[in-house]
Amino acid sequence: MSASISAASDPRLQQAITWLNTLKSSFGLDLDTLQAASSDASFRRYFRLKTQDRTVILMDAPPASEDCKPFVHVTQLLAPTGIHVPEILAADTEQGFLLLSDLGKDNFQHALKTPMAQSELDKLYRSTLLTLVKLQQADTTGLPPYDEQRLLEELQVFPEWYVQKHRQFELSEQDKSMLSDTFAQLAQANVQSATVLVHRDFHSPNLMMPLPGQTEPGVIDYQDALAGPITYDIASLVMDARHTWTEEQQLDWAIRYWQAAMEAGLDVPADFAIFHQQYEWMGLQRNLRILGVFARLSLRDGKHHYLDHMPRLLGYVHQVASRYECFNALLRLLNRLEGRQTILGMTV
Repeated sequence: MSASISAASDPRLQQAITWLNTLKSSFGLDLDTLQAASSDASFRRYFRLKTQDRTVILMDAPPASEDCKPFVHVTQLLAPTGIHVPEILAADTEQGFLLLSDLGKDNFQHALKTPMAQSELDKLYRSTLLTLVKLQQADTTGLPPYDEQRLLEELQVFPEWYVQKHRQFELSEQDKSMLSDTFAQLAQANVQSATVLVHRDFHSPNLMMPLPGQTEPGVIDYQDALAGPITYDIASLVMDARHTWTEEQQLDWAIRYWQAAMEAGLDVPADFAIFHQQYEWMGLQRNLRILGVFARLSLRDGKHHYLDHMPRLLGYVHQVASRYECFNALLRLLNRLEGRQTILGMTV
């Protein structure tokens, strides 16, 4: 076991090792190689260990706070599409342990920290768009609906955690009414799109660099998938919370996705201008929500590194809000929060 891993002070890890011991002979597990792989914004943890001929991943999802059954269910929905998702080698859903095939150590977020030639970037993201189109053709049986009510509920983290707690700004009754009207307009518009399987975080941290012999990325962290608007995941991808893309680049990938989606028979508007507005409005909704989520992760959970991404998210929010007259009031509120002044629709 890696020196950095100590089960003595971690009862949950000791429980996991006991479970792994029951699988040791079947999979040729070398428990001495167990090491931390990653964690995420939830209570889930991941560990990597070696077998005789490969590495595998242990997912630790404590039942008191996490449920790994949705991960198993969504894996079963996605696997038939041909996209690269982890194979579930063994599972104990009652204890909250899964043994998974390893899709590698390098996600897009890490890879993008090293300058990449535009041709290489285009190749990578064009293959990712094909993966997204395949994902959206998956069966949605058993997935909760991403409906208007849920979209509205999720937006409440923006005024509570971002505006009031992070910015320490007291909203007036007029502000609250404006946000309520804006949220309703967004949610009502966004549910008009076709319904497909929605990953919900189809962006650089959850896309793994293609393994040798593969042309498309691996996809992870999809346990929160819902049946919802087709615009959601392309908005996640082109308005990535972890990496800034220019509007020109966003548009290029969105057009390519739209073309591939139509060719695959997915229900997207025949007029790209209509689709462009649809995914931008979904991007606005998503980024307002994430501002609240990241503020909460910092203030409640002490995960302050999420604040590093807020300027990027605000950039995306301003990009969309400034393009549509119906969001002028929202834009004015944002500028007040940020100490900026809005004059004739222009921010100075």
